Amino acid sequence: MNQEEGEEIVRVRIPKGKEMLGIVDGMLGANRVSVRCLDGKTRLGRIPGKMKKRIWIRNGDVIIIVPWDFQDGKADVIWRYTSPQVDWLERRGYLKGKT
Repeated sequence: MNQEEGEEIVRVRIPKGKEMLGIVDGMLGANRVSVRCLDGKTRLGRIPGKMKKRIWIRNGDVIIIVPWDFQDGKADVIWRYTSPQVDWLERRGYLKGKT
């Protein structure tokens, strides 16, 4: 596999199963964020403790969430994308609904 000049190799985690992409709308405090999902819904996202200490999430970040089975308006945040990864997702068409 040849690599084009100037293009860097980017490893990107793709949502699978019940996971979906979302964009952070606002920080609500107490490890909660408002997330605008690509299915058109706004959900309350919960940042788990193991992520909270290592990864900082800010407004406008693209994340992967898993909606709760018993309460569709809430979800768990499981992944945050870096800037090069977001560019890759946009080029590949995963963020078509992004506004």
